[in-house]
Amino acid sequence: MPLLEFLLDERADRKDIEVRVVSAGAKMGPEHCSEVATRMVDLKPHFSIFISPNATLPGPSKGRKILADAGIPTIVISDSPTKKIIKDLETDGFGYLIVEADSMIGARREFLDSVEMALFNSNIIKVLAITGVFNLVFREIDKVIRAVKDGEKPTLPRIVVDKEKATAAAGFKNPYAKSKAMAAYEISRGVANLTTESCFVVKEWERYISIAAAAHEMMQYAAKLAEEAREIEKGGDSLLREPHGPDGTIMEKRKLIEKPTKP
Repeated sequence: MPLLEFLLDERADRKDIEVRVVSAGAKMGPEHCSEVATRMVDLKPHFSIFISPNATLPGPSKGRKILADAGIPTIVISDSPTKKIIKDLETDGFGYLIVEADSMIGARREFLDSVEMALFNSNIIKVLAITGVFNLVFREIDKVIRAVKDGEKPTLPRIVVDKEKATAAAGFKNPYAKSKAMAAYEISRGVANLTTESCFVVKEWERYISIAAAAHEMMQYAAKLAEEAREIEKGGDSLLREPHGPDGTIMEKRKLIEKPTKP
């Protein structure tokens, strides 16, 4: 989930929160995730958000255990493979936001270089932003922040984000825009089938290169569909914008030439 800290404080002027980010970079082995989780514990946060692809793997599992043992309320944000451990997450007291459209990249050396990596991620960011995933994520985290501010024990979200939950959060007015966004979400979700095939199933390099490339073409088209959905909303001057106020209140506006207001 890229850009998470900026979803909560897009203008860097919120006065009610302080966010710290601890990262293991591109790697997520047990030693990397353990270091990240230990550093998070040292920060003594009110709650933590633990983000990783495929949270079933040994690295993320080790990191979660460290946070659980420290008693830190934690929300796990991950992708579709994490659905396999939902019961375990709930038993261990974790919240979760599982985003089905956050598909794995086509990580074959013959295909993936730094530029291709950046382009894939820019496309998936567009899909997650426009289809409503980011709206849903920051709203759910803001609920937890409000509970902490009020001195209450927060109820952590437990949501599998599908196309309907995402597009509902996006607040589309035009039904064609919503349908395009749903299509973008589903194409993005389907990318994982091809990238999984290319990275873990097919062994012949001539074949897996083409399959990985096909997956990235799908993601590019999903981003285009998402942009078309946003343009429809802009054309009707009904695009939903939800800026945070300095106190953390999520404000709202629809028309371009108007001031955002508190709900």
